[in-house]
Amino acid sequence: MLLNIPKNFPALKLLAKEQFSISDLIQTKKDAKPHIKVAVLNLMPLKVDTEADILRIMSNSPLYIHLDFIYLESHIPKNTPIEHTREFYKSFSAIKEDQYDGFIVTGAPVELLDFEEVGYWTELETVFDWARQNVTSSLYICWGAQAALHHFHAIPKYELKQKLFGIYPHTLTDPSFPLFRGFDDVFYVPHSRHTTIDKKDILKHPDLTILSETDDTGIYLVADTSRSEFFITGHSEYAPMALHKEYVRDMEKGLDTVGVPYNYYPHDDATKSPLVLWRSHSSLLFTNWLHYFCYFSTK
Repeated sequence: MLLNIPKNFPALKLLAKEQFSISDLIQTKKDAKPHIKVAVLNLMPLKVDTEADILRIMSNSPLYIHLDFIYLESHIPKNTPIEHTREFYKSFSAIKEDQYDGFIVTGAPVELLDFEEVGYWTELETVFDWARQNVTSSLYICWGAQAALHHFHAIPKYELKQKLFGIYPHTLTDPSFPLFRGFDDVFYVPHSRHTTIDKKDILKHPDLTILSETDDTGIYLVADTSRSEFFITGHSEYAPMALHKEYVRDMEKGLDTVGVPYNYYPHDDATKSPLVLWRSHSSLLFTNWLHYFCYFSTK
């Protein structure tokens, strides 16, 4: 795969530490035309980690992707230097006249707030409406999925009694759906959230289809196939150590009521390296989305 991103993009350093081959990731030929354009609205607090997650999963596609990271002008990140955002991101106002084949909205650490209490909610709603007019297919992740479902369909979120935290098995309602080509009958997904959506609220909307759900996690994947929008409650894009970092952070803050992430460490021993169960699913999910819904839908 080729990516149209700056050579000094900081996330590439993280990938290099993983012995990840980055030599072919950057297209420098000015006359080369990207196959597709993808925008990413990165709302996660650790921007570089999330950037690396996105680059890692997109590297499995043979497509040449022009990739733009987007920021909201009504929000100043607390955990990433503003210089990083200004150098490597584009403001929404700078791209709102552009057309994209794919659009990703990440999660955000604001799920315990009411949607309307989030400081950048008004601008985010504008972005959601823009995507419906200017994007071929959109992928909303975790809180981003809950926010988009609330905006478009007035679907509420509900606070869980305990944080959903770990690696959970999932099955499909329709294995023939193009997004799932190559999937095993059971696949695994990381989850890390305090809120959820309810099946009864989804079923009120005939334009929404539940594509995957489990007893342990509830709804995992919802689609509005008429608009090529996908709402994912988990974090299929997570790197192997992402939940470990969250676990250590929570322990350091004294938030020890959750316990170790479910089905993550061998024998629940946090001193051992996590067992990665979701890598192939993650690769197929994003590759299929890019191919069948972003690329072939434009041909």
